[in-house]
Amino acid sequence: MRDGFVETLAYTEFPPEHWRQIRMNNGIERINRKIRRRTRIAGTFPDGNSALMLVTARLKYIVEHEWGKRRYLDMSKLEEMDELKEKAEG
Repeated sequence: MRDGFVETLAYTEFPPEHWRQIRMNNGIERINRKIRRRTRIAGTFPDGNSALMLVTARLKYIVEHEWGKRRYLDMSKLEEMDELKEKAEG
């Protein structure tokens, strides 16, 4: 438990506005649901490569159409934190 303490609280180094998004895995769960739905529709696969190609195609579609239009985190908050750290150090 002592060894993992630092990693457990690593999200606190980010702005408080980002903490919820970093702690939650809702995005990953949503992607897993979409992939699971596609694999059920396809049914059985002749080999592992065909399943991998389906998953890869779906991930590519998600990145190109859904994630390309919206930001998960407001990066300006990170830039503000970097500026404050630089002022404090310099």
